[in-house]
Amino acid sequence: MAETVEIDAKRLARVKTLKASSHNGPREGMCVLEAASYIAREPWSDHPECVCPVIGAFLRSWNDGLPDAERTTLLLPLLPKLVGTRNPAMEERRSLMAADWLVRTHTPAWLDLAGLTAQAQSLRTLPEITSMAQVPSIHGPIEAVRQDAAAAWAAAGGAARAAAGAAAWAAAWDAAWAAAWDAAGGAAGAAAGAAAWDAAGGAAWDAAGSAAWAAAWDAAGDAAWDALEPTRQALQQSALALVERMIDLKDA
Repeated sequence: MAETVEIDAKRLARVKTLKASSHNGPREGMCVLEAASYIAREPWSDHPECVCPVIGAFLRSWNDGLPDAERTTLLLPLLPKLVGTRNPAMEERRSLMAADWLVRTHTPAWLDLAGLTAQAQSLRTLPEITSMAQVPSIHGPIEAVRQDAAAAWAAAGGAARAAAGAAAWAAAWDAAWAAAWDAAGGAAGAAAGAAAWDAAGGAAWDAAGSAAWAAAWDAAGDAAWDALEPTRQALQQSALALVERMIDLKDA
């Protein structure tokens, strides 16, 4: 069952800005998870007991990967919803939701941008990932897409990597991977399952990364950011919706 945790309304009202990384106390600033511990009157921590560890893994990574200008706008509205989400019965399901988003939403978005629309569609039409038992069956299709994306990247050459700069696409990926890994290394736990998911997830990472670089091939300097930015922004909103869906499972 989900926990019932009272939120300190006065403390919540004091939280105006969220910062990257961890801090020694509220006077230094706070990330979204530290803010959750603060408003729940828990001991100061970026691993608060009141927050589901899967959602926490997602948000710790995403909080730090977001640009300063976006962090507070995107994450602060989630803050009161996070408190009380810990529910061990929902952890594996939430992990698999993150995994499914990586494979069937995040990666296809970059494949489309790179012109690999058939490959994007092949991932979108995979069945929803609801069990670790599915992982071996999806590895083959993901690996095929990875090879195609890698070929596009190789064709683009080193200039694509330079043009794409800091790989703005990666923040939401890193966050979802942190949460999805709980499905293999945490809730599911079996060594064989973990190895299979690592292979499938690694291929999806390579596919998304290669596609992002290739998509920037025709751009240079600041123009590269402009080319990638609409997709990054769309995926930020999609990642936000994913977190909202994971939160909504707390009483399922």
